[in-house]
Amino acid sequence: MDLGLKGKVAIVTGGSSGIGLATAGLLLAEGARVAICARGEERLQAALLKLQAEYVDAEVMAMPCNVLDEKEVQQLAQAVIQRWGGVDILVNNAGRGRQSTFKDTTDEAWKEELNLKFFSLIYPIRAVYSSMKERAGGRIININAILGRQPEPHMVATSAARSGVLNLTKSLSTEFAPDNILVNCINVGTINSGQWGLRYQKYLQAGGTLPEEEWLHQEASKRYIPLGRVGLPEEVGHAIVFLASAGASYITGASLDVDGGTGRYV
Repeated sequence: MDLGLKGKVAIVTGGSSGIGLATAGLLLAEGARVAICARGEERLQAALLKLQAEYVDAEVMAMPCNVLDEKEVQQLAQAVIQRWGGVDILVNNAGRGRQSTFKDTTDEAWKEELNLKFFSLIYPIRAVYSSMKERAGGRIININAILGRQPEPHMVATSAARSGVLNLTKSLSTEFAPDNILVNCINVGTINSGQWGLRYQKYLQAGGTLPEEEWLHQEASKRYIPLGRVGLPEEVGHAIVFLASAGASYITGASLDVDGGTGRYV
């Protein structure tokens, strides 16, 4: 099946690992030109080499970028436009979860979390909007979490911010519709990406002895995931690629859960 992505230009933020790296690979496999960015230059270069080795004839570039620095984001967008002529697809994947309750979340922590969740989307969208408009359309996919609809008290700031991302996605989908720029959202559940690797290391440091696979299975059981396992980055990537494809040409303002059935809302 031809997804209509051959020759399309995509930017994937947070592209050095996990969901971002998996998505970049899947887009390259479909013939898209892909730029990945992340803050850590060493990991970013390792990701670039991995993609170049796996997709030998693909067009891919990597550029260090802090998505909370508007100047750096603009420089990234301009570098991509200069190299490939424009931008068709933006995958907003940068971000992390903050574990804290209302009682132990400081004012500074609230500001950091809200700033991260919103401006990691706002700056990249602002940077590519004109190019997408000139190209008569584009796709913006915001990577969010089911916390936006099913909040957790131990992640109060992240849950609140994730809900705001749902609202922003819907608002932009209406505003950008006349320009044929489709804006959608992926809500992830428990996915075995970079953050879970860090949590496993903390578990070991605290004296844990379970092998990683067994520990992940235990974590999945705690979360009552109907499919009974933690998801893979590639499983989120496939959903992202679909929303970027020609097959999703009449989908905008949508919110798609990739969570193994964890969401209990209707």
